Amino acid sequence: MIRIARDEDAAAIHAIYAPSVIDGVATFETELPGVDAMRERIRTRLQHYPWLVWEEAGEVLAYAYAGRFRERAAYDWIAETSIYVRADAHRRGIARKLYGVLLDAMRLQGINQAVGVITLPGTASVAMHETMGFAAAGIWRQCGYKLGQWWDVGVWQKQLQTPAAMPLPITLFPQLAGSANFRDLLVEPSADGA
Repeated sequence: MIRIARDEDAAAIHAIYAPSVIDGVATFETELPGVDAMRERIRTRLQHYPWLVWEEAGEVLAYAYAGRFRERAAYDWIAETSIYVRADAHRRGIARKLYGVLLDAMRLQGINQAVGVITLPGTASVAMHETMGFAAAGIWRQCGYKLGQWWDVGVWQKQLQTPAAMPLPITLFPQLAGSANFRDLLVEPSADGA
């Protein structure tokens, strides 16, 4: 099932995230945060944006969230997205389904643009984003140093809806979370995860 992340998910989310910090470049974070720090990140993020998990048989296999793109108020209608899938749950369609629900929730909030930031070459992430309708929007050359080398970062962008001439304020996620429109997005995965 897809559901909103909870405090008790922090340890599972931490375990999914850890390999990307320690051995990977999906994140440029270089110091592994603790479980308590992850719990606080979930709480803080959920005050404004969705943080969703994919759960099967009581285990969190993936998570996805949106976050502020830039601090200036003019950027309120664009958000950066992230998704992480447990290594043993790859290639089952979980990322596409979970990301799809995240993007739909953002749309319901009134967010017009989603941005995915991908360490290159990031072949699997690029393919998933492009399958989801994201288009390449630029590359930041040699902008991050991790694991003994410099990395390029690509930016992929997806328009979620046509911006209004006079936009309404974004609906904060806690206001959206209890709505029938949001509950309709939450789906039960099939037995094979497809």
